[in-house]
Amino acid sequence: MTSQPVPKVTADLWTVMCTATAVRRYRAEPVPDEVLDRCLRAASWAPSGGNQQQWRFVVLRSQQIRDVLTDAAHRTWEVMKDFYQLPAVADGAADPKSRVLRAMAEHMEVGGEAPQLVLFCVQPQRGTTELQQGGSAVQNFLLAARAQGLGAAITLWQDSCDRELRELVGIPDDWKVATLLTVGWPKGGHREVRRKPLSKVAVVDRWNQPWTVQ
Repeated sequence: MTSQPVPKVTADLWTVMCTATAVRRYRAEPVPDEVLDRCLRAASWAPSGGNQQQWRFVVLRSQQIRDVLTDAAHRTWEVMKDFYQLPAVADGAADPKSRVLRAMAEHMEVGGEAPQLVLFCVQPQRGTTELQQGGSAVQNFLLAARAQGLGAAITLWQDSCDRELRELVGIPDDWKVATLLTVGWPKGGHREVRRKPLSKVAVVDRWNQPWTVQ
């Protein structure tokens, strides 16, 4: 067990889970090491088959690495912006889709200069996937971040600089990069997630037999 007390920003697990949305816009204030430490510790508590714990959480602070990631984010956005209909971002429309697009644009513009960057690496074992090895650790980190008032987002733009990133970090050949998280204090507040009704995504026995509670 950790000697550090569990923070009491919000002690209600249900509130944490239903407000842990992807946060892509951050204030400039740094994230204290003790706050990040609790997120990393929570990630290390995730379930692990055979307790092998074949994961590494790499906190990225090197400016050289951050510059590489920023360049990767910019290149990725150049490819993505047409697919995501960039004019909707510039229009300043207030609908949810346009707000998300603007947040994505700002996220990729900031790139590797986000307040904190954490690279999740896994060493897949035979018969397991990267998701099985590291997915629960990522989720634990995200929930611990939200519980302390932080925001975070999963990114994929590190894929476009995988070789250079691996060389700079020194990632062994038999390890894989699962994801990169950007972390910081959100510019806006936390909001409740918008989701489909549970009956649309949960079923009993058969695909078209919705889950219901009598």
